[in-house]
Formats: sequence, structure tokens, C-alpha cells
Amino acid sequence: MTRPTWSLNCPVRIDATADRVVLAHGEGARLSRQLLAGHILPRLGGGAPIDWRDAASVTTEQQRLAVTTDSFVVSPLFFPGGDIGSLSVHGTVNDLAVSGARPRWITLSMILEEGLPLAVLDAVLDRVAWAARECDVLVVAGDTKVVPAGAADGLFLNTTGIGELIDPVPSGPTAIQPGDALLVSGPIGRHGVAVLCAREEFGFDPPPQTDAAPLFPAVELLRASAGTHVRTIRDATRGGISAVLHEWAAASDVSFVLEESQIPVTDDVRGACELLGLDPLQIACEGTLAAAVSADKADAAIAALRADSRFAAASIIGRATEKRLTPVAIRRLFGSEQPVDEPTGALLPRIC
Repeated sequence: MTRPTWSLNCPVRIDATADRVVLAHGEGARLSRQLLAGHILPRLGGGAPIDWRDAASVTTEQQRLAVTTDSFVVSPLFFPGGDIGSLSVHGTVNDLAVSGARPRWITLSMILEEGLPLAVLDAVLDRVAWAARECDVLVVAGDTKVVPAGAADGLFLNTTGIGELIDPVPSGPTAIQPGDALLVSGPIGRHGVAVLCAREEFGFDPPPQTDAAPLFPAVELLRASAGTHVRTIRDATRGGISAVLHEWAAASDVSFVLEESQIPVTDDVRGACELLGLDPLQIACEGTLAAAVSADKADAAIAALRADSRFAAASIIGRATEKRLTPVAIRRLFGSEQPVDEPTGALLPRIC
């Protein structure tokens, strides 16, 4: 592959051996955190401590708001159970929801490739509109740019979401304490496997379906059942549950031990992972959250989630422990405890 001649347009001399951006820098795991901590936040973060939440909190004179932004470059544009249009809404409102906010407004910017059939654009926009109605948010602003054929792989979307913070707002991973329960709202790994099987045309029958869906109802159930005992919440997107837990371990003074027998995985995801040599813990979800809840409220939280049919498979999958050498470990079905590797990048790029 021929490298672009960046030095022709860049005022900084670029050595041929200089470090460069790789796909894994955009996939939500270790290299993403290194890029943020080493390059982006020192220049744009204003010197504030790194906060790994999915949305920033801002305060006006009258109310507290949460703001998040996201870009969507998923390939293919349509996959079993979802598409780039509805995914852009679900992904944005979910970042707000797990940060303790009620999603209210989103913006939508589109980068369209020359030659994109207008019928495809119409289908994507119809799905954006459907998902916005489902999530009770308004699309209040947008922008459209067109680039030459071959420059955007059809279309890319960018969104900004704004929501109203609702007390109690989860404190974040620094609040996690040894003994706290780790729970998930449903089976893991469904989105990543659905996109992988669609992209590679594996021909599973029936094809695995994405779990992409709004998470605000699950967050409301956690708020009602556990209140201030909910330490932190994340939607387990790029890098899956493994990336979330390694991120929490790095931000806190605890480690985590998972119970393999308690982790919900659907048969199609399990079968695809066994066939392809993948670990469901490292595969993205788009409608499943992870949460740390104090031990005395964990059972009530799970009961509240399971009472809603959308979260019937919610489970306690492990516990926080005193900090130790291994940030995340898993107790296998046969009893041995093994480290859970942190993904350096996503097993599959461009899943959102």
C-alpha cells in the first residue's frame, strides 16, 4: 500500500519510520486509551483528570446537561436486526443513558460518497427517524457533505447527543469497592458477531441478530431498584465487556473476577465464537450494559431488570476484589482461574 505523502501538506517533517495511526487506535481498547491519554487529551483536555465516561456533564444556570458525540462507519450499512441509521441513534442515546441522563436531542451530520443511490440514503434516514421516535429524542440540527467516489465507503454519520442529568447520577468507576457485584443487562457479543457474519457472508441460518437497542429503560430500572448503590454503568461497545472492565480497573483500586457459568451468551454467538476462535467477552454489544452495584442491592437490581422481558437474561457475572496483579480474571467452568486479556484493538473493526 502506498503511504500518503503527508509532508507535502503538513508543516511538521514526517520521518518514514514515525509512529502512525492504525485501525486499532479507533476500536475502544488499549490502543484507543493510549491515543487519548498520550495525544488527544493533553492537547484538548484542559489539564483536567481523565474521565472515561461516555458523556460529559455541563451545567447551565437552570439545569445540568450531558453531552456526547459519536461517529458511525459500520460496514455493511445494513446487517441482521439493524443498520447504520438506527445504530447512530441507539449508540448516541445509550452513551447519554449510561452517564445518568435522559436523552432529549441529537444532531445528525452525514458524509455521503458520490454515487450513493438515493434509495439507500432514504432507507437510512427512515431508520434514523424510526429510532428517534422509539427513543423519544428530537433530531434538531444536521449537516451534509459529499465527497468523491471511493472516499467514504457509501456514507458515514456523526451525531451529537444532549440529555438532562437525572439524580442519582452514577459516580463512575472510582466509586467501585471490593465486593461490588458486576452485572450485565443481557447476553453479550451479539452486535459484533452479527456484523461479522453479515460482512463475511458466513451464511449462518438463521443469521445472528444485533442487540442494538435503547438502554435508557434498563438504566431507569437500575436507578429505581438500587439508587445511589449503582456505582457506574457502561454500554459495552468496542472491545466488549473485557475492555470495559480493564478500563474500570485502570481507573480504580480494584480488580475483577468473573464467573464463566454466569455470563449470558446466546447459542448463535457461542457457536460462531467457537467456530472462529473468538472470545465473547471481547466482542461488542450495542444494547447491553455493564454495571457495578453494591452487593446488598445486586439481587434487587437483577430482579428489576428481569421483570422487563427486554432484559430477562440479566445476570450477575462477577465481583470486584481488592486490587491484584491481574486486573480481570475469570473462573472457568472446570474451576481454574485465568486472566482475561485486554484487547489491544477490536477483533473486528468498523462495527459502529
